Amino acid sequence: MNSYERLMARLAGRPVDRVPNNCIIMGFGARYIGATYKEFVTDYRVLTEAGIRCRENFDLDILSAISDPMREAEGFGAEVVFPEDAVPYAAEPFIKSLSDLTKLTVKDPASSARMNDRLEAVRRYAEYAQKECAVQGWVEGGFAEACDLRDLNNMMMDIFDEPDAVAELLDICTRQAEAFAVAQVKAGADIVGIGDAAASLIGPAMYEEFAFPYEKRIVNAIHQAGGKAKLHICGDINKLLEMALETGADMIDCDWMVDFREANRIFGDRCSACGNFDPVGVLLQGTPESVEKAVEECLAAASPRA
Repeated sequence: MNSYERLMARLAGRPVDRVPNNCIIMGFGARYIGATYKEFVTDYRVLTEAGIRCRENFDLDILSAISDPMREAEGFGAEVVFPEDAVPYAAEPFIKSLSDLTKLTVKDPASSARMNDRLEAVRRYAEYAQKECAVQGWVEGGFAEACDLRDLNNMMMDIFDEPDAVAELLDICTRQAEAFAVAQVKAGADIVGIGDAAASLIGPAMYEEFAFPYEKRIVNAIHQAGGKAKLHICGDINKLLEMALETGADMIDCDWMVDFREANRIFGDRCSACGNFDPVGVLLQGTPESVEKAVEECLAAASPRA
């Protein structure tokens, strides 16, 4: 059973020879090959070299093109800062007022330098993988992208002050994500992750209105293009698990503060739960023994699809 077969079988709830290793490498991968994070996020050749080296040396079952949340934002026109060894960020909100929405135009991903760089990463991974392992692309979820463009604090105020304009912003961001996700599937991605981190900062009622329908749209676009969808919401999403399942995602990442046993119970045979020990307290600051123990606890809580 190769890595691709292993992951796809697990997503379908079929028996596997071992649980797939879907670790996201990002900063570790850059350091592992002696690159700066700036090089990792700006040059697909560096990113894919890191991914391939880590797969070969650590038995990863997936090659992931995830790097940072600012690719679509730069495509829209945001000024992005690239620290040498930290995650890129917007120098200032691109949408300073919701009256600025006319500045936003959905782009062909191939016409945007950094979106196209991710497409190139997916193509290189797919050429290397040849269905021996899975290739994962990545997009920003509608709510997270709106926060990238508008600034998180402003966005939280806008939800109360101008909900109709927020809905317009979310629609534009989601249309960009749909186009970007489909382009990655066409470039060779088997799975596309949807990063919607900011969605964990709002409660169930707001999630249902301002995040869920847009996540579901992106999942549908990925499925229609022939790919699998993974939903990634950092933080405590215990109260959102049932709605997150209804997006139709094939896999949902559960951060370490999520009750992993309960997530697996809720997802049942409809979705794979991915996670979920503390990446800092266990993986970064722990020992090989504490990591092994944490993995065993996750496996004990996992369903046959997790």
